Amino acid sequence: MKGRRRYFGEGAEAQDFWPSFTDVMSTLALILFFLMLLAYVQNIIYGNNLEHAKQQLEIARADISSSERELKLIRMEIDKTAAALTLSEQEVLNQKTIIAMSNEELESLRVRLQSIAFLRLDILEKVKDSVEEELGKYNEKGQQLVSIGDNANIIINESMVFAYNSYELKPEAKELLMQLSKAFERVLENTEVRESIDAISIDGHADSLGNADYNRELSTRRATEVVNFMFSVNPNLENKYGEYFAANGFSEFRPISTGSDEKSRALNRRIEISIIVKDSNIQKVIEKYLNETKGMLESR
Repeated sequence: MKGRRRYFGEGAEAQDFWPSFTDVMSTLALILFFLMLLAYVQNIIYGNNLEHAKQQLEIARADISSSERELKLIRMEIDKTAAALTLSEQEVLNQKTIIAMSNEELESLRVRLQSIAFLRLDILEKVKDSVEEELGKYNEKGQQLVSIGDNANIIINESMVFAYNSYELKPEAKELLMQLSKAFERVLENTEVRESIDAISIDGHADSLGNADYNRELSTRRATEVVNFMFSVNPNLENKYGEYFAANGFSEFRPISTGSDEKSRALNRRIEISIIVKDSNIQKVIEKYLNETKGMLESR
């Protein structure tokens, strides 16, 4: 049996073929559309990323510029600090120089004031030496005629000048006082010495026995008697330099020994001779120093 073939005419074959081609083309078009859409989306995304990157770059540039400005300010501050440190070091050197010069000036002032302080001691040492050259250092009893006390005053023991409870001079005291008057005359002949001296004070001192008023009167009378006798035996001393001498009585109130035994009381009964330096002389030295240092400071 012969089999039957299906037969399609031309129209039928063409009708089956074109729908298939259309499907392929549609698929290709759809694929192409998706590809284009994907490319568009990618472009958008890339564009956004690029714009974001640009923004981030601008921010980074701004941060760098800000950092550079801050770094510049820091460098300026460092330069200022370095300059200030250099200036401070120079100031320290200048201050050290000023301090060194001030110390030298203060030392000079100290020496000048010390010379004034030593002047009174020097005068009394000369008086003491002059008396000892004429009369020796000790009397027949082995007592020192004149001595320099811790207060830099000449001390004459009362027992060598006055009897106990008396203001009449002993005969052996007159030679001592005469030599004292001559010694003071020689010292006062020096103009520089006279310009520095305000007074030569003859001071009487008593012990603590008896009434303080009586002791004050007794000590004052003893001091006055010493001055009067020195003037009487050496009129030149009074005529030329009498203005420098003063007599004072201190009763019992300036003891040199605090003991209550007879030996201590005997030490307190005494005549002291002190030199009073002019305050104006000291003031002149200080003013001279201040004027000199003022000029130095102004010149700096």
